[in-house]
Amino acid sequence: MISDMLNAIVPISRFNKGEANKIFDEVNKNGYKIVVKNNKPTCVLITPERYREMEEIIENYNLLIEAERRMENAKDDDFIYSEEVLLNLGITKEELSNIDEVEID
Repeated sequence: MISDMLNAIVPISRFNKGEANKIFDEVNKNGYKIVVKNNKPTCVLITPERYREMEEIIENYNLLIEAERRMENAKDDDFIYSEEVLLNLGITKEELSNIDEVEID
Protein backbone atom coordinates (compact mmCIF):
# COMPACT_ATOMS: atom_id res chain seq x y z
CA MET A 1 0.00 0.00 0.00
CA ILE A 2 2.74 2.49 0.94
CA SER A 3 4.83 1.42 -2.05
CA ASP A 4 1.82 2.08 -4.30
CA MET A 5 1.57 5.58 -2.85
CA LEU A 6 5.28 6.22 -3.33
CA ASN A 7 5.10 4.98 -6.93
CA ALA A 8 2.19 7.33 -7.54
CA ILE A 9 4.23 10.44 -6.73
CA VAL A 10 5.30 12.49 -9.74
CA PRO A 11 7.51 15.57 -9.43
CA ILE A 12 6.22 18.48 -11.48
CA SER A 13 9.67 18.69 -13.07
CA ARG A 14 8.77 15.62 -15.15
CA PHE A 15 6.13 17.73 -16.88
CA ASN A 16 8.72 20.43 -17.50
CA LYS A 17 10.94 17.78 -19.14
CA GLY A 18 8.20 16.95 -21.64
CA GLU A 19 7.11 13.67 -20.03
CA ALA A 20 3.40 14.50 -19.87
CA ASN A 21 2.37 11.74 -22.31
CA LYS A 22 4.34 9.17 -20.33
CA ILE A 23 2.77 10.36 -17.08
CA PHE A 24 -0.72 10.16 -18.60
CA ASP A 25 0.03 6.59 -19.73
CA GLU A 26 1.04 5.79 -16.14
CA VAL A 27 -2.25 7.27 -14.89
CA ASN A 28 -4.18 5.08 -17.31
CA LYS A 29 -2.20 2.04 -16.18
CA ASN A 30 -2.12 2.63 -12.41
CA GLY A 31 -5.27 4.70 -11.87
CA TYR A 32 -3.77 7.87 -10.43
CA LYS A 33 -0.68 10.01 -9.89
CA ILE A 34 0.04 12.59 -7.20
CA VAL A 35 1.86 15.61 -8.60
CA VAL A 36 4.23 17.28 -6.15
CA LYS A 37 5.77 20.72 -6.37
CA ASN A 38 8.44 21.73 -3.85
CA ASN A 39 7.84 18.36 -2.12
CA LYS A 40 4.18 19.19 -1.47
CA PRO A 41 1.19 17.52 -3.17
CA THR A 42 -0.24 19.92 -5.74
CA CYS A 43 -2.86 17.84 -7.51
CA VAL A 44 -4.02 14.31 -8.21
CA LEU A 45 -4.35 13.03 -11.75
CA ILE A 46 -7.01 10.36 -12.34
CA THR A 47 -8.66 8.83 -15.38
CA PRO A 48 -11.90 10.37 -16.67
CA GLU A 49 -13.69 7.09 -15.88
CA ARG A 50 -12.55 7.18 -12.25
CA TYR A 51 -13.56 10.84 -12.00
CA ARG A 52 -17.08 10.00 -13.25
CA GLU A 53 -17.28 7.12 -10.74
CA MET A 54 -16.32 9.47 -7.92
CA GLU A 55 -18.88 12.06 -9.04
CA GLU A 56 -21.59 9.39 -9.08
CA ILE A 57 -20.63 8.16 -5.61
CA ILE A 58 -20.82 11.72 -4.26
CA GLU A 59 -24.16 12.34 -5.97
CA ASN A 60 -25.60 9.10 -4.59
CA TYR A 61 -24.34 9.95 -1.12
CA ASN A 62 -25.97 13.39 -1.28
CA LEU A 63 -29.24 11.79 -2.41
CA LEU A 64 -29.05 9.34 0.49
CA ILE A 65 -28.54 12.17 2.97
CA GLU A 66 -31.50 14.07 1.49
CA ALA A 67 -33.70 10.95 1.61
CA GLU A 68 -32.76 10.31 5.25
CA ARG A 69 -33.49 13.95 6.11
CA ARG A 70 -36.89 13.74 4.45
CA MET A 71 -37.70 10.45 6.19
CA GLU A 72 -36.88 11.97 9.59
CA ASN A 73 -39.38 14.76 8.97
CA ALA A 74 -42.04 12.64 7.25
CA LYS A 75 -45.54 12.18 8.62
CA ASP A 76 -47.84 9.25 7.89
CA ASP A 77 -50.00 11.32 5.54
CA ASP A 78 -46.90 12.18 3.45
CA PHE A 79 -46.84 8.63 2.09
CA ILE A 80 -48.86 7.18 -0.77
CA TYR A 81 -49.37 3.43 -0.92
CA SER A 82 -48.05 1.72 -4.05
CA GLU A 83 -51.53 0.40 -4.89
CA GLU A 84 -52.82 3.99 -5.08
CA VAL A 85 -49.93 5.08 -7.30
CA LEU A 86 -50.51 2.14 -9.67
CA LEU A 87 -54.23 2.86 -9.79
CA ASN A 88 -53.61 6.56 -10.56
CA LEU A 89 -51.17 5.62 -13.34
CA GLY A 90 -53.40 2.89 -14.74
CA ILE A 91 -50.75 0.19 -14.22
CA THR A 92 -51.39 -3.29 -12.89
CA LYS A 93 -49.02 -5.35 -10.74
CA GLU A 94 -48.93 -7.94 -13.52
CA GLU A 95 -47.63 -5.34 -15.97
CA LEU A 96 -44.87 -4.45 -13.53
CA SER A 97 -43.86 -8.08 -13.09
CA ASN A 98 -43.26 -8.35 -16.87
CA ILE A 99 -40.62 -5.57 -16.78
CA ASP A 100 -37.05 -6.89 -16.54
CA GLU A 101 -35.22 -3.71 -15.57
CA VAL A 102 -36.01 -0.07 -14.96
CA GLU A 103 -33.38 2.66 -14.93
CA ILE A 104 -34.19 5.86 -13.07
CA ASP A 105 -32.12 9.00 -13.64
